[in-house]
Amino acid sequence: MRVVFMGTPDIAATCLKKILSDGFDVVGVYTQPDRPKGRGMKMVFSPVKEVALAHEIPVFQPENFRADADVEALRSLRPDVIAVVAYGRILPQRVLDIPTGGCVNIHASLLPQYRGSAPYQWAVLDGLTETGVTAQHMALKMDAGDVIDVEKTAIGENETAGELLDRLAILGAALLSRVLTRFEQGSVAGVPQDASQVSFAPMLDKSMCPIDWSKTARQVHNHVRGLHPWPVATMELKGQKFKVHATRIVDGSGTPGQILGLTKTGLKIACGEGAVEVTQLQAEGGKRMAAPDYFRGHPLDG
Repeated sequence: MRVVFMGTPDIAATCLKKILSDGFDVVGVYTQPDRPKGRGMKMVFSPVKEVALAHEIPVFQPENFRADADVEALRSLRPDVIAVVAYGRILPQRVLDIPTGGCVNIHASLLPQYRGSAPYQWAVLDGLTETGVTAQHMALKMDAGDVIDVEKTAIGENETAGELLDRLAILGAALLSRVLTRFEQGSVAGVPQDASQVSFAPMLDKSMCPIDWSKTARQVHNHVRGLHPWPVATMELKGQKFKVHATRIVDGSGTPGQILGLTKTGLKIACGEGAVEVTQLQAEGGKRMAAPDYFRGHPLDG
C-alpha cells in the first residue's frame, strides 16, 4: 500500500516515525514550507521534514494546492491512502479525491469535541479530565469526517497542554498505524459525527495570557496549564510582568489578586474562589525559576 504522509510539527513527526518503523511504504511527505526562526531568522525545517530527509523520502512543500502542477505532482505518487496529522492546511476536494482508499486524519481530541487548531490546549483550559485522539475519514469541512476509531486518555490534574501533547502524539501514532493496517486489509468504515455534540478549539494567541484573578482557583490553574508551553500565562506584580509557568491549587482566600504570602514552595495568591500558589515564574528578560528562588533575590517588600 502506497502512503503519502502530510504533517508539520512534532506530533506529526512522531506519527511518521511510527508508521515508518512499522514498515508502511511512505512514498512522499508533504509539510509546510521552511520558515525563518529565531533572532537570526535562519530558515528551519519542520520536524516532519527532518524525519523524511533522514529516511530519504521525497519531500514536497507547496504553500497550498491551488496550482494544478502541485495537484498533479501529488497524483503522480499514486497514493492508496493519504495520512494527515497536523499538516496546517485545508485540503481541497480535488486532493481528497486522489487516493484510491481515501484520506485519514489523526486529530488530538475526541471528535466531535474540539474541532480546530488547538484541541488539546482547550481540553486543558476547559478543565476536562479526559481527552484522546481520533482517526477520521477526511471531509472538505474541517474535522467533520466520519470517525474510524478513537483512543482515550485521562488528563492529569497538574498536566500542562505540552505534557499532554507528548502523550497524545504516542497514542496518535499507534492509532494511525492500526488504522493503516485496516486500510491494507480493505475498505474502512466510519461513523458520522453527532452534530449536536460539536465544539470548537480556536487558535490560541497572546491576548489570552493575562490571568484573571477573579476566576476560581481551579480556573486559574487550568488557564496556566492550558497555555503552556505557548503562549504562557502572565501576571503583573508591582508593575513588573511575569510569565507564570506552573501553579498549584491551595487553601486560602482574600481579594482576587491579593498576595497571601510566600511559602517554601511558591507565591500564594487569592482568586475569586480559593487560592493558587505560583511555583514557577519568569521575569521579563530573565530565566524560568522556582518562585521562592526568585523572591529570595527580589524580596516582595523590597
